[in-house]
Amino acid sequence: MNAPLAIERVAVRKAELNEPDAVRRIESWVRAQDGATPFHLPIWLKAIERGTGAKAYCLLAEDAAGTIVGMVPLHAVGSPIFGRAMVSSGFAVGGGILASQQSVADQLAEAAWQLACELGCTSAELRGGVLPTAGWTMQTDAHANFERELADDDEAQLLAIPRKQRAEIRKGLDKGLVVETGSGKRDLDWHYRVYSESVRNLGTPVFPRALMAETLKAFSDDADILTILSDGRPVASVLSFYFNGAVMPYWGGGVREARSLRANDVMYYALMNHARRRGCNRFDFGRSKINSGPYFFKKNWGFEPKPLVYSSRSADGSAPRDVNPNSAKYQVVISAWQKMPLPLANLIGPWISKGLG
Repeated sequence: MNAPLAIERVAVRKAELNEPDAVRRIESWVRAQDGATPFHLPIWLKAIERGTGAKAYCLLAEDAAGTIVGMVPLHAVGSPIFGRAMVSSGFAVGGGILASQQSVADQLAEAAWQLACELGCTSAELRGGVLPTAGWTMQTDAHANFERELADDDEAQLLAIPRKQRAEIRKGLDKGLVVETGSGKRDLDWHYRVYSESVRNLGTPVFPRALMAETLKAFSDDADILTILSDGRPVASVLSFYFNGAVMPYWGGGVREARSLRANDVMYYALMNHARRRGCNRFDFGRSKINSGPYFFKKNWGFEPKPLVYSSRSADGSAPRDVNPNSAKYQVVISAWQKMPLPLANLIGPWISKGLG
């Protein structure tokens, strides 16, 4: 196959994210690209801005005819604790540059860094996508993603899960748990109640409720919440996005009781079946830190890890931003947070987590 012709006179500019026609044009282009994620969509960018206050930007690369040949979604996030950073994409496990050629990706990366400098951000992060060739540091050993095809029916889906994990699901199915799905206030109330307790128990600050509410609203029919009830009480819940034939369980968790009930196991199995009935053919279990508990949990489901490559850049003399909860310097804080009363954690947590991005 012949190499593609070089694209001449590529121009990089900020897109107008408040202009409906511009947003539709970008979304149409994104959905047609290999490697695109929900986190590249303008609706994600604006939902994050509304839900967290992180200013959204979208840089477009266009050829001489005005055709889009590349883009990078960006959020400027910052806090007194974690500093300021330009992130692609904010509060996402993916994003990064979409581009037709490496030269276009390099122009977008440089433009993103220049924008970061203009806004006083001392670091920038590209989560996947087409990686820049110079000036950025690559990280290849931190995260892996897990994705596989869905089976043809409920029973086939259960049989596709390795025996030991399948046994855990069967135990949960015998406990009389009830599955509810929806996207209304009731569902969001259930979800946030469960999710906030789950992350408190892990020792991390909860994201703002507005973040979940705004993304759920923005994605409309392409997002919902699946909740597991035990005796009428929510014990596990997950907010998922649907994109290009894949379901992505994104913000999920369970209360302490969920473990003995196998509620999380039932939840993900129920979501696989629910997604298939919605027309999905792939289950994107998302990223996990390599060799972490969630990493091995997903492997137990028969998913194979695919290493992710992120890139970052810092201003001269500045240390890279460290928001990794596994970092040694956060261990004392995490231990204390796990003991914090839930109402207090839910009051303080959103203020802190807005700066994580």
